[in-house]
Amino acid sequence: MAEINSSNQDGGSKKKASKKVSTKVDMTPMVDLAFLLITFFMLTTTFNTPKIMQVIMPDKTGGDTGHPECSVVLLGDKNDKIYWYQSANVSQASLQKLEASPEKIREFLIQKKRETLENGNCYKQFIVVVKFKDDASFKNVVDILDEMNIVGVSRYGIQDITKEEIQLIDNYNLQASK
Repeated sequence: MAEINSSNQDGGSKKKASKKVSTKVDMTPMVDLAFLLITFFMLTTTFNTPKIMQVIMPDKTGGDTGHPECSVVLLGDKNDKIYWYQSANVSQASLQKLEASPEKIREFLIQKKRETLENGNCYKQFIVVVKFKDDASFKNVVDILDEMNIVGVSRYGIQDITKEEIQLIDNYNLQASK
């Protein structure tokens, strides 16, 4: 507790001296209270667990990629352009355009997932491979990953785009401009 000590140090002389007042504050109860509060809040706080999205990277050796009807390859280009194909061989792929809005991406993923689940060869595994060019919009990558999480696509991979796929996009844009 706080205490104030005042004493007359003259010992009874007739001169009236100024009183020296000494204050001493005991900080022990405040420190105890601080530690009690810290302990209370540490024990009663729930910590947020990070939400992790599982990403399965495709086999780089070019081994068995499964049935082509079980997987969809999404290709991203500059100016918010997204294309897709569903083929095991890029040279035989028929590229199609997909609108870059989250709603259209979600509709597309729901439709392809439904088609895959109805297919008997896929064993209820729908796989999406995402490949973007260097000058593509990062927002589109995030939109696709978010929509896959919402739709419940549990197997997907992010891979580097190949030269054949870049050529496929260029050929598609050349034909579309004619």
